[in-house]
Amino acid sequence: MDAVEDAMEHFAHVGGQLRSTEPVGLLAPDGGLSETTDWPPDLVPHLDVTPELVRDLYRWMRLTRRLDSEAFALQRHGELGLWAPSLGQEAAQVGSMTALRATDQVFPSYREHAACLLRGVTPAQMLEQWRGVSGCGWDPAELHLNSYSVVLGAHLPHATGYAMGVQRDGSDEVVAAYFGDGASSQGDANEAFNWAAACGAPVLFFCQNNQYAISTPTRLQMRTPVHQRARGFGLESFLVDGNDVLAVHAVTKLAVGQIRSGAGPALIEAVTYRMGAHTSSDDPTRYRDQAESDAWKLRDPIARVEKLLDARGWGSPQWRAELDEECDRLGAELRDACQSFGNVELGGMFDTVLGRRTDLLSAQKAEYADFVASFDRVDGAAEAEGVA
Repeated sequence: MDAVEDAMEHFAHVGGQLRSTEPVGLLAPDGGLSETTDWPPDLVPHLDVTPELVRDLYRWMRLTRRLDSEAFALQRHGELGLWAPSLGQEAAQVGSMTALRATDQVFPSYREHAACLLRGVTPAQMLEQWRGVSGCGWDPAELHLNSYSVVLGAHLPHATGYAMGVQRDGSDEVVAAYFGDGASSQGDANEAFNWAAACGAPVLFFCQNNQYAISTPTRLQMRTPVHQRARGFGLESFLVDGNDVLAVHAVTKLAVGQIRSGAGPALIEAVTYRMGAHTSSDDPTRYRDQAESDAWKLRDPIARVEKLLDARGWGSPQWRAELDEECDRLGAELRDACQSFGNVELGGMFDTVLGRRTDLLSAQKAEYADFVASFDRVDGAAEAEGVA
């Protein structure tokens, strides 16, 4: 466990409630639950650990992992241009998303596949952007879920601006923005933190610190943890074990409740681990050793919930079998959806770059159309030559 302990040492004590050298945790890696008497008083009301809640959170984590593994396999078979795995980060996403209202607007980065599932995005809609079929497969206004943001940190000012609009509308809506530890080094992130704090915007910044900004480990990327830096901007901040779905759920409920009541923006830093590659174009064995990965696997977020279910007898064999079947159906739906897309037509992208068409865009679109047509001309010439 040396690798995990070394990572935890990076988080220094800053004093105050819910801020300590150790992330807040409720469910241990061995499946044991800590006593709620050890928790801060304002968090205790959010700790209603029922069999129904545990089964629901476990179900969403299992579905997310199945979707992730199927999509990664599709990319390896050449069906997707790229995929960003979420393996190991299911608890951080499911725990936080289930603490939000369905009407709270969510701004994901590019790895929040659980957010899509929980908001009702279909397998086909989810894969459209990764397949290159469209810029976004769903209606962000309808599902209260913005499109994936592949440009690092670019969506955080957008989330803050949206929250400022919510504030002016007099709504009690909360805006949630997901990002990673690497994005926290971007100017966009720091500008968003400052604007949100200065305006008291109702936004929750949720950082999934998965220990790596692609290949750069957190200990080399920053001298001060994200949750401490957030307080420097004037944000309320929380530090939680991101592999503990129950703790994430409880801390997010507390933070969202405070924001909704008018207390201003907050940030949650969830300490987790990216068990797979940064994206399907990445080889993590080039910058981290197997011993580190093995140590973090012992803290697998799904495995610890399975141990809790077993210890308490909360998951019947029939329920488990039905969940396995549901995961299999999701995998099949994902494969069928991906194979149904057909050829990708990219000409429409020139129509949505700006609010009105410019001469330059028109020229570029015509040039692209001629480029695509050139393949037909070459194929036609080759076919004619073969006939002759």
